[in-house]
Amino acid sequence: MPGGPPPVLTHGTLVHRFPRTDIRLGRYHRLDARSLNYRHRHDGSQLLPVRHEIPIPILDQEDLVRQGIDTSALVKGAVKVDALGSCTANAGTGALAFLLGAGRLAGVGLSATDAKVCEEFAIRLYHDETVVDDIAGTWPPNDEGSSGLGIARALRKRGLIGGYVHATNADDLVSLLQNGPVLLGVPWFQAWFTPDAEGFIDSGDWASSKFAGGHEVLAIGVDTVAQNPDGSVIPEQTVIRLRNSWSKGWGLGGEFRLRLSTYVALRRYIDAIQLKAKS
Repeated sequence: MPGGPPPVLTHGTLVHRFPRTDIRLGRYHRLDARSLNYRHRHDGSQLLPVRHEIPIPILDQEDLVRQGIDTSALVKGAVKVDALGSCTANAGTGALAFLLGAGRLAGVGLSATDAKVCEEFAIRLYHDETVVDDIAGTWPPNDEGSSGLGIARALRKRGLIGGYVHATNADDLVSLLQNGPVLLGVPWFQAWFTPDAEGFIDSGDWASSKFAGGHEVLAIGVDTVAQNPDGSVIPEQTVIRLRNSWSKGWGLGGEFRLRLSTYVALRRYIDAIQLKAKS
């Protein structure tokens, strides 16, 4: 299971730095006990398959030069690089776009059609996030990643969201996905870099593959769902759909599938956050 330095618990906050083997992975596991006050709870009602459309293109946090992106021109003190560990900001940008809707994207500097514009937005947001995330080091110069809480805090500080809620178990996660996308911070394994023909990253004996690092993705829906008579979810019969930030050429046009039973197996290492619009 995920390794690296042991988690540090201070004043109700747990921070776990995942070592990474790939620049695309840049996520800390950061939990705050105060988040329990903003926990979403499943009420046992019927849950349905759902898909939330994200009104911006699939983003790509690598191959930046090919995309015509110069990081040194976007953030003061940055050098020009071809990839960033900005997965948290890329996922957060997609979640924000959903809240805004296509009609309000331009007002914050996003675009429904221009992936470069959206990736540049995410890169600037990544800088802001590393400043406010309470994790040592900021980018630039330290491209070490951030956390789901960090991106939520950065967006709230910008005045772009009204708040955020958390899911802490399988029932709550699928219930929360009925309302909108969810930022999902996950441990990433070597086997997960190559989805199968149906888009699943967790086929076969993935658990025996090497741990690669922490990653942030955007859960955008529920492909299939099954429930027990009491309303609880059956993880072995439930599948969630997620959007990555590694270009449209990866997975199912930039998306992938994950069995809820895999979420359950790794839950202690995962955080799930849903952004809320300003009232």
